[in-house]
Amino acid sequence: MSLRVLSVAFPFAPVSADPVGGAEQVLAQIDRHLVERGHESVVIAPSGSSVHGRLVALPTPAGEWNDAMRARQHACVRAAIQRTLAQSRFDLVHCHGVDFADYLPPPGIPLLVTLHLPLDRYPPAALRSRRPLTWLQPVSREQSRDAPLDLGLLPPIRNGVADNPFALRARTCGTALALGRICPEKGFDDAIRAARVADVELCIAGTVFPWPEHMRYAQEVISPMLDARRRWIGALHGLRKQWWLARARCVLVASHARETSSLVAMEALAAGTPVIAYPVGAIPELIEDGVTGFLVDGPREMAAAIRRVGAIDRRTCLRAARDRCRLAHTLAAYLALYLRLIAEARERPAGCCA
Repeated sequence: MSLRVLSVAFPFAPVSADPVGGAEQVLAQIDRHLVERGHESVVIAPSGSSVHGRLVALPTPAGEWNDAMRARQHACVRAAIQRTLAQSRFDLVHCHGVDFADYLPPPGIPLLVTLHLPLDRYPPAALRSRRPLTWLQPVSREQSRDAPLDLGLLPPIRNGVADNPFALRARTCGTALALGRICPEKGFDDAIRAARVADVELCIAGTVFPWPEHMRYAQEVISPMLDARRRWIGALHGLRKQWWLARARCVLVASHARETSSLVAMEALAAGTPVIAYPVGAIPELIEDGVTGFLVDGPREMAAAIRRVGAIDRRTCLRAARDRCRLAHTLAAYLALYLRLIAEARERPAGCCA
Protein backbone atom coordinates (compact mmCIF):
# COMPACT_ATOMS: atom_id res chain seq x y z
CA MET A 1 0.00 0.00 0.00
CA SER A 2 1.48 3.31 -1.10
CA LEU A 3 0.85 6.19 1.30
CA ARG A 4 0.67 9.94 0.85
CA VAL A 5 1.57 11.70 4.11
CA LEU A 6 1.53 15.42 4.86
CA SER A 7 3.92 16.37 7.68
CA VAL A 8 3.63 19.78 9.34
CA ALA A 9 6.75 21.04 11.12
CA PHE A 10 7.04 23.53 13.95
CA PRO A 11 6.83 26.64 11.75
CA PHE A 12 9.76 28.51 13.33
CA ALA A 13 12.63 26.07 12.80
CA PRO A 14 13.88 24.65 9.47
CA VAL A 15 13.80 20.90 8.99
CA SER A 16 16.94 19.01 8.05
CA ALA A 17 18.59 15.68 8.75
CA ASP A 18 20.72 17.27 11.46
CA PRO A 19 18.99 20.34 12.93
CA VAL A 20 19.27 21.75 16.44
CA GLY A 21 15.70 20.82 17.39
CA GLY A 22 14.70 17.23 18.13
CA ALA A 23 11.24 17.54 16.58
CA GLU A 24 12.74 18.69 13.29
CA GLN A 25 15.22 15.83 13.32
CA VAL A 26 12.50 13.22 13.90
CA LEU A 27 10.36 14.68 11.12
CA ALA A 28 13.32 14.64 8.71
CA GLN A 29 14.02 11.00 9.52
CA ILE A 30 10.41 9.99 8.92
CA ASP A 31 10.24 11.96 5.68
CA ARG A 32 13.35 10.23 4.35
CA HIS A 33 12.08 6.79 5.39
CA LEU A 34 8.76 7.33 3.61
CA VAL A 35 10.47 8.30 0.36
CA GLU A 36 12.94 5.42 0.55
CA ARG A 37 10.03 3.01 1.02
CA GLY A 38 8.24 4.32 -2.07
CA HIS A 39 5.64 6.47 -0.32
CA GLU A 40 4.86 10.11 -1.06
CA SER A 41 5.95 12.63 1.57
CA VAL A 42 5.02 16.31 1.57
CA VAL A 43 6.40 18.57 4.30
CA ILE A 44 5.15 22.01 5.32
CA ALA A 45 8.12 23.76 6.94
CA PRO A 46 10.03 27.05 6.87
CA SER A 47 12.00 27.91 3.74
CA GLY A 48 15.55 26.67 3.97
CA SER A 49 14.35 23.25 5.09
CA SER A 50 15.89 20.20 3.41
CA VAL A 51 13.55 17.25 2.84
CA HIS A 52 13.54 14.13 0.69
CA GLY A 53 9.90 14.52 -0.31
CA ARG A 54 8.24 17.71 -1.54
CA LEU A 55 8.65 20.88 0.50
CA VAL A 56 5.83 23.38 0.88
CA ALA A 57 7.88 26.31 2.10
CA LEU A 58 6.67 28.77 4.70
CA PRO A 59 8.15 32.26 5.03
CA THR A 60 11.22 32.38 7.24
CA PRO A 61 10.33 34.35 10.38
CA ALA A 62 12.26 37.61 10.32
CA GLY A 63 13.36 39.80 13.20
CA GLU A 64 12.53 39.19 16.85
CA TRP A 65 10.05 36.41 17.46
CA ASN A 66 7.04 37.89 19.27
CA ASP A 67 3.28 37.36 19.49
CA ALA A 68 2.50 39.33 16.34
CA MET A 69 5.05 37.41 14.31
CA ARG A 70 3.74 34.13 15.74
CA ALA A 71 0.19 34.98 14.66
CA ARG A 72 1.34 35.81 11.11
CA GLN A 73 3.28 32.56 10.85
CA HIS A 74 0.34 30.51 12.07
CA ALA A 75 -1.86 32.14 9.42
CA CYS A 76 0.68 31.09 6.80
CA VAL A 77 0.61 27.51 8.06
CA ARG A 78 -3.19 27.36 7.96
CA ALA A 79 -3.19 28.66 4.38
CA ALA A 80 -0.50 26.17 3.35
CA ILE A 81 -2.40 23.23 4.85
CA GLN A 82 -5.65 24.27 3.19
CA ARG A 83 -3.96 24.78 -0.18
CA THR A 84 -2.01 21.52 -0.03
CA LEU A 85 -4.99 19.39 0.98
CA ALA A 86 -7.07 20.96 -1.81
CA GLN A 87 -4.47 20.00 -4.41
CA SER A 88 -4.09 16.30 -3.53
CA ARG A 89 -5.69 13.53 -1.51
CA PHE A 90 -3.64 12.58 1.55
CA ASP A 91 -3.97 9.52 3.76
CA LEU A 92 -2.79 11.20 6.96
CA VAL A 93 -1.48 14.47 8.40
CA HIS A 94 1.32 14.32 10.97
CA CYS A 95 1.99 17.44 13.09
CA HIS A 96 5.14 17.96 15.17
CA GLY A 97 4.81 21.49 16.59
CA VAL A 98 3.89 22.43 20.14
CA ASP A 99 1.49 24.95 18.55
CA PHE A 100 -0.34 22.37 16.41
CA ALA A 101 -3.76 23.44 17.72
CA ASP A 102 -3.32 26.82 16.00
CA TYR A 103 -3.40 25.20 12.56
CA LEU A 104 -5.44 22.00 12.79
CA PRO A 105 -6.36 20.53 9.41
CA PRO A 106 -10.07 20.37 8.61
CA PRO A 107 -12.02 17.31 9.80
CA GLY A 108 -12.14 14.25 7.61
CA ILE A 109 -8.48 13.29 7.40
CA PRO A 110 -6.64 11.33 10.11
CA LEU A 111 -4.32 13.51 12.21
CA LEU A 112 -1.38 12.23 14.26
CA VAL A 113 0.35 14.65 16.64
CA THR A 114 3.70 13.68 18.09
CA LEU A 115 4.12 15.32 21.49
CA HIS A 116 7.80 16.21 21.55
CA LEU A 117 7.53 18.39 24.67
CA PRO A 118 6.23 17.87 28.23
CA LEU A 119 2.45 17.81 28.36
CA ASP A 120 2.31 20.97 30.47
CA ARG A 121 3.84 22.92 27.57
CA TYR A 122 0.66 22.37 25.54
CA PRO A 123 -2.56 24.33 26.13
CA PRO A 124 -4.99 21.97 27.91
CA ALA A 125 -7.61 22.55 25.23
CA ALA A 126 -5.16 21.45 22.54
CA LEU A 127 -4.68 18.05 24.18
CA ARG A 128 -8.43 17.59 24.50
CA SER A 129 -9.41 18.56 20.99
CA ARG A 130 -12.76 17.22 19.87
CA ARG A 131 -11.57 17.02 16.30
CA PRO A 132 -12.50 13.56 14.92
CA LEU A 133 -9.76 11.11 13.91
CA THR A 134 -7.05 12.77 16.01
CA TRP A 135 -4.39 10.81 17.90
CA LEU A 136 -1.68 12.00 20.30
CA GLN A 137 1.70 10.23 20.27
CA PRO A 138 4.11 10.42 23.25
CA VAL A 139 7.83 9.71 22.83
CA SER A 140 8.69 8.11 26.18
CA ARG A 141 7.15 6.11 29.00
CA GLU A 142 7.84 8.93 31.43
CA GLN A 143 5.90 11.40 29.31
CA SER A 144 2.78 9.26 29.28
CA ARG A 145 3.05 7.76 32.79
CA ASP A 146 1.27 10.60 34.60
CA ALA A 147 -0.95 11.74 31.75
CA PRO A 148 -4.67 12.01 32.54
CA LEU A 149 -6.50 8.97 31.25
CA ASP A 150 -8.97 11.08 29.30
CA LEU A 151 -6.18 12.17 26.93
CA GLY A 152 -6.14 8.67 25.46
CA LEU A 153 -2.49 8.80 24.47
CA LEU A 154 -1.14 6.16 22.12
CA PRO A 155 1.63 3.85 23.38
CA PRO A 156 5.00 5.67 23.28
CA ILE A 157 7.32 5.49 20.30
CA ARG A 158 10.84 6.25 21.52
CA ASN A 159 13.01 8.42 19.29
CA GLY A 160 16.06 6.87 17.68
CA VAL A 161 19.36 7.98 16.19
CA ALA A 162 21.61 6.80 13.41
CA ASP A 163 24.87 4.95 13.98
CA ASN A 164 27.99 7.10 14.43
CA PRO A 165 30.77 6.13 11.98
CA PHE A 166 33.44 7.36 14.41
CA ALA A 167 32.20 5.39 17.44
CA LEU A 168 35.16 3.82 19.30
CA ARG A 169 37.42 4.92 16.42
CA ALA A 170 38.01 8.62 17.10
CA ARG A 171 40.80 9.46 19.51
CA THR A 172 39.23 10.63 22.78
CA CYS A 173 40.26 14.08 23.96
CA GLY A 174 39.92 15.70 27.37
CA THR A 175 37.21 18.16 26.31
CA ALA A 176 33.65 17.90 27.55
CA LEU A 177 30.86 18.75 25.12
CA ALA A 178 27.40 20.30 25.58
CA LEU A 179 25.10 20.88 22.64
CA GLY A 180 21.57 21.86 21.77
CA ARG A 181 19.35 24.94 21.71
CA ILE A 182 20.95 27.77 23.68
CA CYS A 183 18.14 28.71 26.06
CA PRO A 184 17.66 28.95 29.84
CA GLU A 185 15.93 25.60 30.32
CA LYS A 186 18.86 23.69 28.80
CA GLY A 187 21.20 24.76 31.62
CA PHE A 188 24.35 25.58 29.65
CA ASP A 189 25.37 27.92 32.48
CA ASP A 190 25.42 24.92 34.85
CA ALA A 191 27.56 22.99 32.36
CA ILE A 192 30.06 25.87 32.32
CA ARG A 193 30.14 26.01 36.12
CA ALA A 194 30.74 22.27 36.31
CA ALA A 195 33.58 22.44 33.77
CA ARG A 196 35.22 25.25 35.75
CA VAL A 197 35.07 23.31 39.02
CA ALA A 198 36.38 20.18 37.31
CA ASP A 199 39.07 22.29 35.59
CA VAL A 200 38.37 20.82 32.14
CA GLU A 201 37.82 22.32 28.73
CA LEU A 202 34.22 22.59 27.54
CA CYS A 203 32.89 23.23 24.06
CA ILE A 204 29.31 24.42 23.72
CA ALA A 205 27.70 23.75 20.34
CA GLY A 206 24.30 25.09 19.46
CA THR A 207 22.09 27.76 17.97
CA VAL A 208 20.37 30.74 19.54
CA PHE A 209 16.88 31.19 18.14
CA PRO A 210 15.59 34.78 18.13
CA TRP A 211 13.10 34.39 20.96
CA PRO A 212 13.77 37.37 23.26
CA GLU A 213 14.41 35.24 26.35
CA HIS A 214 16.82 32.99 24.44
CA MET A 215 18.79 35.95 23.14
CA ARG A 216 18.99 37.54 26.59
CA TYR A 217 20.21 34.26 28.07
CA ALA A 218 22.94 33.90 25.44
CA GLN A 219 24.09 37.51 25.69
CA GLU A 220 23.71 38.22 29.40
CA VAL A 221 24.35 34.83 31.00
CA ILE A 222 26.41 32.60 28.70
CA SER A 223 28.69 35.10 26.95
CA PRO A 224 30.18 36.55 30.18
CA MET A 225 30.97 33.03 31.43
CA LEU A 226 33.02 32.00 28.40
CA ASP A 227 36.82 32.04 28.45
CA ALA A 228 39.76 30.41 26.70
CA ARG A 229 38.85 26.96 28.04
CA ARG A 230 35.05 27.22 27.97
CA ARG A 231 34.12 28.09 24.39
CA TRP A 232 31.06 28.36 22.17
CA ILE A 233 31.82 26.79 18.77
CA GLY A 234 28.51 27.39 16.98
CA ALA A 235 26.23 24.71 15.63
CA LEU A 236 27.59 21.29 14.67
CA HIS A 237 26.19 19.32 11.76
CA GLY A 238 26.76 16.11 9.86
CA LEU A 239 30.07 14.29 10.11
CA ARG A 240 31.63 17.16 12.05
CA LYS A 241 29.02 16.75 14.77
CA GLN A 242 29.48 12.97 14.87
CA TRP A 243 33.26 13.39 15.09
CA TRP A 244 32.97 15.83 18.00
CA LEU A 245 30.59 13.48 19.82
CA ALA A 246 32.88 10.47 19.35
CA ARG A 247 36.03 12.19 20.58
CA ALA A 248 34.54 14.09 23.53
CA ARG A 249 35.52 13.12 27.06
CA CYS A 250 31.81 13.19 27.93
CA VAL A 251 28.60 14.96 26.98
CA LEU A 252 26.92 17.19 29.58
CA VAL A 253 23.13 17.42 29.65
CA ALA A 254 22.31 20.00 32.33
CA SER A 255 18.71 20.55 31.29
CA HIS A 256 16.25 21.73 33.93
CA ALA A 257 13.30 20.92 31.69
CA ARG A 258 11.33 17.73 32.13
CA GLU A 259 12.80 16.14 29.03
CA THR A 260 10.45 13.85 27.13
CA SER A 261 13.44 12.40 25.32
CA SER A 262 17.01 13.48 24.61
CA LEU A 263 18.40 13.05 21.14
CA VAL A 264 21.63 14.60 22.42
CA ALA A 265 22.03 11.84 25.01
CA MET A 266 21.14 9.20 22.41
CA GLU A 267 23.65 10.58 19.92
CA ALA A 268 26.34 10.61 22.62
CA LEU A 269 25.71 6.95 23.45
CA ALA A 270 25.70 6.09 19.74
CA ALA A 271 29.16 7.64 19.61
CA GLY A 272 30.28 5.52 22.56
CA THR A 273 30.53 8.62 24.75
CA PRO A 274 29.33 8.74 28.39
CA VAL A 275 26.63 11.21 29.38
CA ILE A 276 26.52 13.21 32.61
CA ALA A 277 23.00 14.53 33.09
CA TYR A 278 20.39 15.76 35.51
CA PRO A 279 17.80 12.99 36.12
CA VAL A 280 14.87 14.98 34.74
CA GLY A 281 11.98 13.56 32.74
CA ALA A 282 12.91 10.62 30.55
CA ILE A 283 16.68 10.96 31.02
CA PRO A 284 16.81 7.99 33.47
CA GLU A 285 15.23 5.84 30.76
CA LEU A 286 18.34 6.45 28.66
CA ILE A 287 21.26 6.81 31.08
CA GLU A 288 22.10 4.11 33.62
CA ASP A 289 23.94 5.74 36.51
CA GLY A 290 27.50 4.46 36.80
CA VAL A 291 27.16 2.33 33.66
CA THR A 292 26.61 4.62 30.65
CA GLY A 293 27.28 7.86 32.50
CA PHE A 294 26.20 9.58 35.69
CA LEU A 295 22.96 11.11 36.94
CA VAL A 296 23.80 14.10 39.11
CA ASP A 297 22.19 16.94 41.00
CA GLY A 298 23.75 20.33 40.33
CA PRO A 299 27.05 21.66 38.94
CA ARG A 300 29.26 20.39 41.79
CA GLU A 301 28.07 16.80 41.40
CA MET A 302 28.45 17.19 37.65
CA ALA A 303 32.04 18.37 38.15
CA ALA A 304 32.81 15.36 40.34
CA ALA A 305 31.33 13.06 37.70
CA ILE A 306 33.44 14.66 34.98
CA ARG A 307 36.57 13.78 36.97
CA ARG A 308 35.63 10.09 37.20
CA VAL A 309 33.98 9.61 33.82
CA GLY A 310 37.02 7.68 32.61
CA ALA A 311 35.70 4.70 34.58
CA ILE A 312 32.76 4.37 32.17
CA ASP A 313 33.29 1.74 29.46
CA ARG A 314 32.61 3.40 26.11
CA ARG A 315 31.75 0.03 24.55
CA THR A 316 28.92 -0.31 27.07
CA CYS A 317 27.60 3.10 25.99
CA LEU A 318 27.57 1.98 22.37
CA ARG A 319 25.78 -1.27 23.21
CA ALA A 320 23.14 0.67 25.15
CA ALA A 321 22.50 2.90 22.13
CA ARG A 322 22.09 -0.10 19.86
CA ASP A 323 19.69 -1.73 22.32
CA ARG A 324 17.57 1.33 23.14
CA CYS A 325 17.99 4.02 20.48
CA ARG A 326 17.87 2.30 17.10
CA LEU A 327 16.58 4.68 14.43
CA ALA A 328 15.30 1.75 12.36
CA HIS A 329 12.99 0.71 15.20
CA THR A 330 11.55 4.21 15.47
CA LEU A 331 10.88 4.51 11.76
CA ALA A 332 9.32 1.06 11.48
CA ALA A 333 7.04 1.86 14.42
CA TYR A 334 5.80 5.08 12.82
CA LEU A 335 5.14 3.46 9.47
CA ALA A 336 3.19 0.66 11.15
CA LEU A 337 1.23 3.24 13.13
CA TYR A 338 0.37 5.19 9.98
CA LEU A 339 -1.06 2.06 8.39
CA ARG A 340 -3.06 1.20 11.50
CA LEU A 341 -4.55 4.67 11.95
CA ILE A 342 -5.47 4.97 8.27
CA ALA A 343 -7.20 1.58 8.35
CA GLU A 344 -8.97 2.49 11.58
CA ALA A 345 -10.15 5.80 10.14
CA ARG A 346 -11.63 4.07 7.10
CA GLU A 347 -13.59 1.71 9.31
CA ARG A 348 -14.89 4.40 11.67
CA PRO A 349 -18.27 6.09 11.07
CA ALA A 350 -18.05 9.71 9.89
CA GLY A 351 -17.94 12.22 12.74
CA CYS A 352 -16.80 9.70 15.35
CA CYS A 353 -14.02 10.99 17.60
CA ALA A 354 -10.78 9.03 17.98
